[in-house]
Formats: sequence, structure tokens, C-alpha cells
Amino acid sequence: MTLDREQVLRSAAALLTHKSTATMDEVARAAGIGRATLHRHFAGRDALVKALENLGLQEFEAALDTARLDEGTSEEGLRRLMAAVEPSAGLLSFLVNENQLFEGDQVNEGWNRADARVSAFFRRGQERGEFRIDLTPAWLTEALYGLVGTGAWSVKAGRVAAQDFQYMIVELLLDGARRRAEQ
Repeated sequence: MTLDREQVLRSAAALLTHKSTATMDEVARAAGIGRATLHRHFAGRDALVKALENLGLQEFEAALDTARLDEGTSEEGLRRLMAAVEPSAGLLSFLVNENQLFEGDQVNEGWNRADARVSAFFRRGQERGEFRIDLTPAWLTEALYGLVGTGAWSVKAGRVAAQDFQYMIVELLLDGARRRAEQ
């Protein structure tokens, strides 16, 4: 039987999204394989997290493509982005809280690409007069990531209904980011 690496990664992501401190033994059990098999493919937790990072970034960049952020209004783009991000929100939430991914000089270039795309989206919204100009695009990007992570965690914990994920994030971000009419 061949090991489906993506299935193992998805099992690991599902477990680590719920329990970020899970051991490699727990990851192996969740994936339905032995610990030795898991270690043959991922030398340790760091290697597993790096593989999850690559998967998460791949999914996030695909969501950014799907969202077509440069089409229509900023609000429409944000709604499309949240719909596209929702399936991988738990994995992204786990990843942005894994400090080891952001320490030192070995940060995955995918984070910079994603940040640049999201920041450019917010900057365009500001230039169009749709978003506040007193908040930087970098801050709006970080706020979006925080809301996605919090939304994913709240749904997983049962504090928020899954069907409200997109609505809650978009509405809170827009009402905080939307440029108000001059008085």
C-alpha cells in the first residue's frame, strides 16, 4: 500500500488545528499509519510543519486566485476571498501561530507573496475610496489574518455556527475598515 502524502498532511492539519501541541504519535494515529511510517516521510515535527506550511500557502494562493481581488468592488473581492479561504482556514490559523515558521532568516517566500497580494488589495480599496486611509494596508492584512484564525477557531470550538464564518469576518472587517463619509 502506498502512502498518500496529501491525506497524511490533511489528517495532520485537522488534528493540529484542534490540538496544536499534538505529538507525532498522535499525528500518526490520526492519519491511520504507524509512527515509523510517519517518520520515514517527515523526519520530525519541524519537517511536518514545513510540509503543512507549503500545503497551506498553496491553498491560500489558490484562494487568492479564485477570489479575483482586482475585479468588482473591494467588498465583493473580500467576500469572494473569505468564501475561497474558508475550507483551509483552520490550517492557516494553525500556521500563522507556529512561531518556528517566522523565526530567523528562513521564512518561506510564500508568506511574502501572499502578504503582498492581500496588502495590494487593501491599498487598491483605499485608492478607490472604499477603505479607510488612516489604517495601513499592512495592518488591514494582519487584521484579516487574525479574523480568519479566530473565526476558524470559534467554529471548531462550537462557539460560532459554521455558516456564519464568512459573514462575521467580512462584516467586522468592513465596518472597521470602511471609509466613512466626510462630515
